Amino acid sequence: MKADDVLKNIQEEAKYTFLPIIGPQKGQILVDVVRKHKPKNILEVGTLVGYSAILMSQYLPKSSRITTIEINPEIAQIAQKNFRRVGVERLVNLKVGNAIDVIPTLKKTFNLLFLDAAKEEYFDYLKLAEPKLTKKAVVIADNVGMFAEAMADYLDYVRNSPKFKSKTVDFGFDAVEVSQRV
Repeated sequence: MKADDVLKNIQEEAKYTFLPIIGPQKGQILVDVVRKHKPKNILEVGTLVGYSAILMSQYLPKSSRITTIEINPEIAQIAQKNFRRVGVERLVNLKVGNAIDVIPTLKKTFNLLFLDAAKEEYFDYLKLAEPKLTKKAVVIADNVGMFAEAMADYLDYVRNSPKFKSKTVDFGFDAVEVSQRV
């Protein structure tokens, strides 16, 4: 099945089940960053049903890989099924568990970190992943408009640390923070 078809199916399902996927509008930020930076290794925190990993996989160089972490085993099974439907299961390494526990076990370095899980833990995810981020790595955080208060420590860090150059992309109903490691 083509990726576009699976992504559209997930979008339709999200309307009725209220799945908090990034969606096509905010997802374009992921596409733009992947196209521009051509990351070799991506770390995604919060797989859900695989929408964003599938979206990013369509624009990756052939040798690139995505490591994605999902805390809910039942949801992870749905994501894995979606990866197989699109044929990207070899590009995407799905880890089931709490990202707080999983991130320290990862051996790779990452050029892109996408955060879309427990909003109040964004800062913890970033601090755990930071030693594994390459120079000039990009960090994308979803829902920084709707949940700014829950992730105030994260936003303060990426916006005010000399380690990152950060910008907010506002969509009116929500926003995405794009931060590049300096």
